[in-house]
Amino acid sequence: QIFNQHNAEAPNLEQAFHRMAQMEPNLDHDIPWFLLPSYWAKMVVALISFLCFANSYDGDFVFDDSEAIINNKDLRAETPLGDLWYHDFWGSKLSSNTSHKSYRPLTVLTFRMNYLFAGGFYPVGFHVINIILHCTISVLMVDVFSILLGGLQFSNKGRRLNLAPKSSLLAALLFAVHPVHTECVAGIVGRADLLCALFFLLSFLGYCKAFRENKEGHTFSVFWVLVSVVLGAIAMLCKEQGITILGLNAVFDALVINKINLLELIRKLLYKDKSLENAGLLRKGLLFRITLLMCGGASILYIRWRIMGTGPPAFTEVDNPASFADSLFVRAINYNYYYSLNAWLLLCPWWLCFDWSMGCIPLIKSVSDWRIIALAALWFCLIGLICQALCSEDSHKRRILTLGLGFLIIPFLPASNLFFRVGFVVAERVIYLPSIGYCILLTYGFSLLSKQAKKKKILAVAVLGVLLMNVVRCALRSSQWRSEEQLFRSALSVCPLNAKVHYNVGKNLADKGNQSAAIKYYREAVRLNPKYVHAMNNLGNILKERNELHEAEELLSLAVQIQPDFAAAWMNLGIVQNSLRRFEEAEQSYWTAIKHRKKYPDCYYNLGRLYADLNRHIDALNAWRNATVLKPEHSLAWNNMIILLDNTGNLAQAEAVGREALELIPNDHSLMFSLANVLGKSQKYKESEALFLKAIKANPNAASYHGNLAVLYHRWGNLDLAKKHYEVSLKLDPMAPGTKENYNLLRRKLEQLQKKGG
Repeated sequence: QIFNQHNAEAPNLEQAFHRMAQMEPNLDHDIPWFLLPSYWAKMVVALISFLCFANSYDGDFVFDDSEAIINNKDLRAETPLGDLWYHDFWGSKLSSNTSHKSYRPLTVLTFRMNYLFAGGFYPVGFHVINIILHCTISVLMVDVFSILLGGLQFSNKGRRLNLAPKSSLLAALLFAVHPVHTECVAGIVGRADLLCALFFLLSFLGYCKAFRENKEGHTFSVFWVLVSVVLGAIAMLCKEQGITILGLNAVFDALVINKINLLELIRKLLYKDKSLENAGLLRKGLLFRITLLMCGGASILYIRWRIMGTGPPAFTEVDNPASFADSLFVRAINYNYYYSLNAWLLLCPWWLCFDWSMGCIPLIKSVSDWRIIALAALWFCLIGLICQALCSEDSHKRRILTLGLGFLIIPFLPASNLFFRVGFVVAERVIYLPSIGYCILLTYGFSLLSKQAKKKKILAVAVLGVLLMNVVRCALRSSQWRSEEQLFRSALSVCPLNAKVHYNVGKNLADKGNQSAAIKYYREAVRLNPKYVHAMNNLGNILKERNELHEAEELLSLAVQIQPDFAAAWMNLGIVQNSLRRFEEAEQSYWTAIKHRKKYPDCYYNLGRLYADLNRHIDALNAWRNATVLKPEHSLAWNNMIILLDNTGNLAQAEAVGREALELIPNDHSLMFSLANVLGKSQKYKESEALFLKAIKANPNAASYHGNLAVLYHRWGNLDLAKKHYEVSLKLDPMAPGTKENYNLLRRKLEQLQKKGG
């Protein structure tokens, strides 16, 4: 609905607009809700959305945050900014076959800014930005819902009128407090969805501005249409769903600006009705605007395709099992079941999980499966709504239902598996934008109930109760996202069949040193998914450390059999075989790992250890040198080189390697210790002493540091200092090898000196 007034002298113009608005049905007439000025309505929405997620501000980096932020080299200053445009969301090259093809450079740029301003990986700044973004989006929703629910009207001063203040406030509150949004707000990786939603909404509001009559009297502004296209492109550079706003702008234009009756239009197209020419499509510039949107969208997608370089990402069966089903029927049934689960999460967001893959939702393979009921219920509701949206005689009802369905369905299409395979079964984060449509439909349903209800206050109290319950649920769920332990354990009751949930609980326990409990969860993960190679690898690692070598070997051998290019499993298998003294097999496993991962410094380090055990010193040094070339901060490889050269009498070479290592890793006390030993043997006592003291300052509780410094003083003739450090060493470790013997020798020498002095 657009009304333009050319008579600038007309009195009480805004009141006239409101009278015209009242000629049409208005949701606010029937909704028993608070009527607040626009400013206060936005303040209330901002405050409540903040309260929902405020307790996530000091959470840790959890789940995918590790890969997208901590391990992402694109966040660091040494990575050129230009690389962001050729890398995926996780920091891999888009041209790589292993890339996920998730192209979100603007989101990564905000992560980089967080990292640089904070001076490191401090999660508080990341979380605060996410909370602010959600509050901002929720405030914008007041304006968006006022247009979608009340129509688009401007005063003669060009100010947009809010014709549905009560219903837009209610819809914005329903959006702000929806618990399904927790993953996007409390999980830092959800920044992509938040930024996408922000520019998505700005694109829509920009498109609406195009219909504010300008001074020249034009009915729409090409400039603002192009601005909305640019904002849509920015939304897509934050996350792929952003491109769908261009389609929604076209739907809005057709329904609200041109007031097209879709059913009538379809009939005219089918019967080639000549009156179609007078339907207003050309007269109001709809086709021109849609052409601009289509050209803009096509250009954006083409550029995106060119940057991506190769085909779609290669996902595995465990990521999305339905997409790998041979039967088209099984694929279709399961896709539709996934849609029903997404709808259920919008309706009843009580059971939430960080991951829904790996057996969490077993495949439907037969029509006798009772879960078919969910599909039937979904399509019964959708068909009913579509029929009402198309066939209702009430134009106001048709418009709201069509817009609600459009905002519910169109942003979900990239995640629907219809156009390409996606790497998940259900993901709460992808419902952030579709929830806009859900809130429209729910608010409209509430208005219909209010119209029929005799006791409207009871209905209003019930809605307030739902909002309060959602606020509490958001706060509880946000607290679960504060740490990996709480997040992973919360999923055990929701998805007990999900192998990844058990794997992550086990990994979290292993990281905390609770290996016995970790083994239990890793075993359950392997039981639930016998092809879960990462669980096998981690379980094999723990068993290796507990000296249960034969079972570890069985698990790791099975892992590389299932996934022959699993480099980490090949390396760990080599370590186990080395421990079992099967050196040839170990060497072969190490080289197989390096074959599948060319830049694998840890594998070169372990290969060097194998060669050292076999007295193949040159090969060992070469392997460790390769490790340090690939990873200059690889302290263990540097240390082993120094020690091996020291033990073989190559003191000059050992000293050179030690100095080179300390230039690269100047604060590593173990390197200081190793180089100090070499310098002591080379009779460079003063320099050796300085390094020993520096190492002890960095790690004062290392018995060997004090013991070897005592040996230096002993050789040097500083017997009192030698005695002091021998005693400190023995106090820290009474069983320190050689220290007690050296201390006894020193005591006897001191006693002899005392006797001579006496």
